[in-house]
Amino acid sequence: MLLIVFVSMIFIPFESVSALIESPKTLGDLRANYNELLKQKQDNDNMTAEAKAEIAAKEAAVKQAEADIHQAEADMEQAQKDIEESNERIEELKVNASDVLLYLQQMKGTNAYVEYVSGATTMTDMIMRIAAIEQLSNQIHGTIGDLEAEIKRNEELKVELEQKKKDLEAQSVEYKKIIEENYGKLENYNKYAISIEDQLENAQARLNDYLDKCSSKVGSTADDVLLTSCSSVPLNSGWLKPLNYGTITSEVGYRWGSYHNALDIGGASPFEGTPIYAAAAGEVAGIVERSSCGGNMVFINVVVGGKEYVTYYFHLLDGTINVKVGDIVDQGTVIGKVGGYSTSTLHGGYDECTTGAHLHFGVANGFFTGYSPGPSTTIIPPGFPNSYGWSFYSRTDMY
Repeated sequence: MLLIVFVSMIFIPFESVSALIESPKTLGDLRANYNELLKQKQDNDNMTAEAKAEIAAKEAAVKQAEADIHQAEADMEQAQKDIEESNERIEELKVNASDVLLYLQQMKGTNAYVEYVSGATTMTDMIMRIAAIEQLSNQIHGTIGDLEAEIKRNEELKVELEQKKKDLEAQSVEYKKIIEENYGKLENYNKYAISIEDQLENAQARLNDYLDKCSSKVGSTADDVLLTSCSSVPLNSGWLKPLNYGTITSEVGYRWGSYHNALDIGGASPFEGTPIYAAAAGEVAGIVERSSCGGNMVFINVVVGGKEYVTYYFHLLDGTINVKVGDIVDQGTVIGKVGGYSTSTLHGGYDECTTGAHLHFGVANGFFTGYSPGPSTTIIPPGFPNSYGWSFYSRTDMY
C-alpha cells in the first residue's frame, strides 16, 4: 500500500510546575487547580507586560544609540574637514610667512630697512616701526602655532569620536541582545499564555461539570466531596487502535532539538477525514481548539488494568470534535476526524506543526493535569512499536 509520510513538529515543553501535579481527587482539588491556573495566567500576563515594556525601552535606546552613531560619524567627517582646512591654511601661512621673513631679512641687510626705521620723525615713531616689523613676524609665527594647536585638538577629537562610535556600537549590540532575549521570553510567555488560557477554560469546564454531577448525585458540592462519588472513569481491560488502519510516520522521542510526545500515524491518501476512535473508554478531560501548534486537541483520562493514563489526539479536522469536557466515552466513540492537511499553514491553515494529514496519538502515565505531557510521563502507546513504518490494518492489531 502506497503510504504518504507526513511530518509534524510538536514542540512540547517540559511539564510546568504546578501547585497540583497530582490528579485532583476532590471538588476542593478542582477548585484549587482552577485558582492556581488563574494565578499563573495573571502572573504570566504581568511577565508579558514587563517583557513588552523592556523591549520598548531597549528598542528606543537602540534607536537613540544609532542616531548618536550617525551624529558621531557626521562629527568625525566635520573634524576631518576642519583638519584638512587647517592644514591648507597653515601651508598658505607658511608660504606667506616665508616670503615676509625673507623680505624682512633682506630689508634688514639693505638700506631699505634703515631708511624705513630712520625715516621716523621721533624716537617713539622709530621704536614703533621696529616693533611693527617684529610684531608682523611674531604674528605670523603665532597664527601658525594656533593652527597647529587646532589641528592637534581636531586629531584628538577624531580619536575621541572614533572611540565614542565604538562604544555606541557596542551598546547598540548589547541592547539588541537584550531585545532578542525579551522577544524570546515574550514568545515563551505568549505560547504559555495560550496554553494557560486553554487550561483555565478546561479547568473551569471540568469544575462546572463535576459541580453539576456532584449536586445531582450526592447532593453536595463541598470541597471534601470525592470526585469518584460523583462520576467514575470506566475501567478497561485492554487497548484498541485509535484508527482502523495507519502507518507510523514519526516516533516518540527527541527529534530536531525538541521532544515529540506521541506517535504520528498517517495513511494512504485521502487520509484527512478518517474517523478517530477513543483508544480506551474514559472521561474527556481537556479540549483545545485551533492551537498554532497541534491544532484541535482532545485529552481523555482512562484507566486500563487498574492504572491511570491520559490519552491525547492532536491535529483533528476543524468542526469534527464530537465530545466535550466531562463526557464519558467508550472505545466505539468517534471523538473526531483526522486533520493536519487543510489545517496546516503550508496549505493555508493555522497549524504550524503539521505538513499533511495525520493523527498525533499519545499516551502518558497519570490523569490529565492541564499540561501537555513531557518526557517524564510519556510512554509508547500500548500495542505499538516505537518504529517508523510499522503498519496496522484493524483496531485490534497488536505489535
